[in-house]
Amino acid sequence: MPTTAAKTDYYALLGVRRNASLKEIRGAYRKLARKYHPDLNPGDKSAEEKFKQIQEAYEVLSDPKKRQMYDRLGFYAENPQAGPPGAAGPARDAQFDFGGFEFDPAAAGSSFRDLFSQFFRGARAAHTQAAERAARGEDLEFHLRIGFWDAVRGGVKKLAVSRLVPCKACRGSGLAAAVKRVCSACGGSGRVTQSAGGMRFQMTCNVCGGTGKVGNTCPACEGDGRVTETQTIDVRIPAGVADASRVRVPAHGNAGRFGGPPGDLFIITDVEPHAYFDRRGDDIHTVVPVTVTEASLGTKIEVPTIDGRALLRIPPGTSSGQRFRLRGKGVPSARQGDRRGDQFVEVQVIVPKPVDERVRNLLRELEKLEPEDPRRDLFERAGV
Repeated sequence: MPTTAAKTDYYALLGVRRNASLKEIRGAYRKLARKYHPDLNPGDKSAEEKFKQIQEAYEVLSDPKKRQMYDRLGFYAENPQAGPPGAAGPARDAQFDFGGFEFDPAAAGSSFRDLFSQFFRGARAAHTQAAERAARGEDLEFHLRIGFWDAVRGGVKKLAVSRLVPCKACRGSGLAAAVKRVCSACGGSGRVTQSAGGMRFQMTCNVCGGTGKVGNTCPACEGDGRVTETQTIDVRIPAGVADASRVRVPAHGNAGRFGGPPGDLFIITDVEPHAYFDRRGDDIHTVVPVTVTEASLGTKIEVPTIDGRALLRIPPGTSSGQRFRLRGKGVPSARQGDRRGDQFVEVQVIVPKPVDERVRNLLRELEKLEPEDPRRDLFERAGV
């Protein structure tokens, strides 16, 4: 790369914002390249130097990795420890070579734009091909049925998962190990030089995909670089997962192709219902029977919770269907570990059966002592 002053602001050189998109950077570069190209400014040393600077700025800002280093350090260098550009040492060769480029000022409009468009289309195609070759592995989904208590308390489950792993026969290259050879198109470098209108560009080799190696397809993986393997893994189920929750297991999806990173495994939970505890979100709903006497006079009763037994106070005059809350007795939140839901207890008053005459007499006596008609306003409220 041509050297410039250590404090050169590449963004200012191109006249773009620091958060400019690649499209904006590319457009600014094309415009300035047309303006300061040496063939359009013969004998103008300042224009020639300006052209070199914007060329250097574009080379850095158009590459995501180089741009990241520049934004972080204020300069880009192949060896960051060597210091910013301008330090002692040989300068790195530029990607663009304009030697021998014949520029016709009369055709500087559409032909120059077409030439740059041709290059950028080719660069995008090469980048896409290389990205597709070294691609991230696919994510996998696994549906797991777990019991109510496993969902509430959490735990570790062993799963047998079939996933794509790197082929051992070819070490993930997709090529038969015995016949791999250096790519003749690029000489093993993975990059080739292409010319367009007198300009030369370094691009990813489309024969070997940038690997520098070619050969016959690996018979074990049929060139994919991956084979299917069933693996047994331990998956930690967090406490409080609900039905249809997604539990992410990083890097346990399919292996990436040709050195790409692996995907993730997502466990979709299918929680079995409980015979007594009715879970709704992080809350638990239960029904507890009480006698007429307990509901009338009030009492303290023990009720089941997911933590064991808890004491519940029934106030005098409690009606059937009335609900009481036990705070913090629900399910732990899978998203907020320090939070728990509540338990709601619905009281169900059990009316005694008049099995003998004595019970019937007591009920008649109770009716005389409490003669209020509970349906007194029923028809009035119904409007009939």
